[in-house]
Amino acid sequence: MDSTAFFLDIVAAQKGGSARGVYSVCSAHSAVLEAALVQAGRSGRPALIESTANQVNQEGGYTGMAPEDFRRAVRALAAAGRFPVDRIILGGDHLGPYPWRAQAAEIALRRARELVAASVRAGYAKIHLDASMPLGGDQVTESGALDARVAAEREADLASVAETAWRELRASDRDASPPVYVIGTEVPPPGGIRAEENAVPVTPAAELRQTVALCEESFQARNLGDAWRRVIACVAQPGMEFGDQEVHSYDHAKAGDLCRAARELPGIVVEGHSTDYQTRASLKALVQDGVAILKVGPALTFALRECLFGLEAVERELLAGADPGAEPGIKPGDPPSLSHLQGALEKAMLSDPRHWSGYYTGSEDEKRLARKYSLSDRCRYYWGVPAVRAAQGALMSNLEAREIPLPLLSQFLPLQHRRIMEGLCEARPAALLRESVLIVLEDYAAAVAGS
Repeated sequence: MDSTAFFLDIVAAQKGGSARGVYSVCSAHSAVLEAALVQAGRSGRPALIESTANQVNQEGGYTGMAPEDFRRAVRALAAAGRFPVDRIILGGDHLGPYPWRAQAAEIALRRARELVAASVRAGYAKIHLDASMPLGGDQVTESGALDARVAAEREADLASVAETAWRELRASDRDASPPVYVIGTEVPPPGGIRAEENAVPVTPAAELRQTVALCEESFQARNLGDAWRRVIACVAQPGMEFGDQEVHSYDHAKAGDLCRAARELPGIVVEGHSTDYQTRASLKALVQDGVAILKVGPALTFALRECLFGLEAVERELLAGADPGAEPGIKPGDPPSLSHLQGALEKAMLSDPRHWSGYYTGSEDEKRLARKYSLSDRCRYYWGVPAVRAAQGALMSNLEAREIPLPLLSQFLPLQHRRIMEGLCEARPAALLRESVLIVLEDYAAAVAGS
C-alpha cells in the first residue's frame, strides 16, 4: 500500500473537518503485536506498529533487535496470522540521540544518524524525529532545555539522512513509499510522569507554532522542501498523561488554544503520546480535536501483565497440590510444578533496577507494589529476560494441558470471561492473552474511525 498517501489522506480529512485518525502500537512484545494484527484485520485498516529508539536500534536496544530484525519479526507474526504484509506500516518513535544522550553531542548525533538510516532502510515509513534533549557538552536554557532552534536544526539533519536512506532503499525496492515525518516531542519525556509530578501542562499554542516554524526553516535551509511536505504531524502535549498510580484525563477545554492553533497549521496534525489509559470517549474527543495520531504502548503491556497475573492465580487454584517451592518446568511423568511467574519477574527487576528505579519512589513496600502494578508498567522491560520467559512458558504449558473452569475465569479474568460467554474468545491461555490486548485496542479503533 502507499503509506505516504494513507497519512496524507488522514491529514486532509482532518483539515476538512472529518474526525479521522490512526492509532499506533508502540511495543515489541510479540503477544501485543499479534493482537494488533488481529484488530487491524477485523477493522480492515492498516496496522501501524512502531518501535522506540530504546527498544530497537542498531546496537540492539533492550530487545536485542536492530530495525531489520524488528521488521522480520513483525512480518513473521503477520505470516503466522495470515495478515497481509503490505498492510503493515512500520514506524520509529523518538528516533534521535535519546539512548546516547549522556555522551558527547558529536557521538550521540552520529549514532542517531545511524539509527535513522537503519530504520528507513528496514522499511520504516513513519519517522518521528526527536532531537529535543540536551546532549553531553550542550548549553541549555535556564529551564535546563535544549534551545529550540538547535533541536530543529538537528531534526532537519536527521531528515536529510532519512531521505538519503530512502533513495538507497528505493534503488532496490521501487514500491517503497517515501517516509513521512513527525517532529517535536511531548512534555514530560517518554515513559510517563514520575509519581511526584501532579500537573501536566498543555503545550502553549505559541510553542507549537514556534516548533513548526523553526523546523520548516531548518528543512528549507537544507533543501528538504519535498521532505517538509511529508511532515504530517507535530508532537504536542494536550494535557493527558499517566504516572505510577494516576491518570490525567484529556480535558477538551484546557486544550482549546492548542487545538485551534493546530487546526490552522497547513498539512500538519497533532500526534498524541501517552494516550494510554484514556477512556474511549476521551480518545474520540482527542481525534475530534485534531490529535489525529494516538500512540499507545504501556497500556497494552499492562493489560498483558494483568492477564498473566490472572492466569497465574488460576494456575495456583488448579495446581493447589503442587510443590510451592518447585522451579519452573517439569520432566515427563513428574507432577506439574507451579510457574512462579511473579517471583521470577520480581527477581529479574531487583537484579537489574535500571529500568524502574528512577520512576518508582516511596517506601520499599510502595516500590514493591509499583514494580508489579504501576501504570507506568516498567516491568515491560523484563519479559524477555530468560528466567521470566521460562516462567511464562511454564505457566502457559500448565494451563494448556487442562481445561480452565469458567468460574475461575470469572473470578480472576472477568473481562475475558464475558468475552468467552459472548462467543468472542476461547478459554485457552494464548487466546486470553490476545483478548486482553484487544479489549484495549478496540477503544482506539473506535476512536479513529471517523465521524
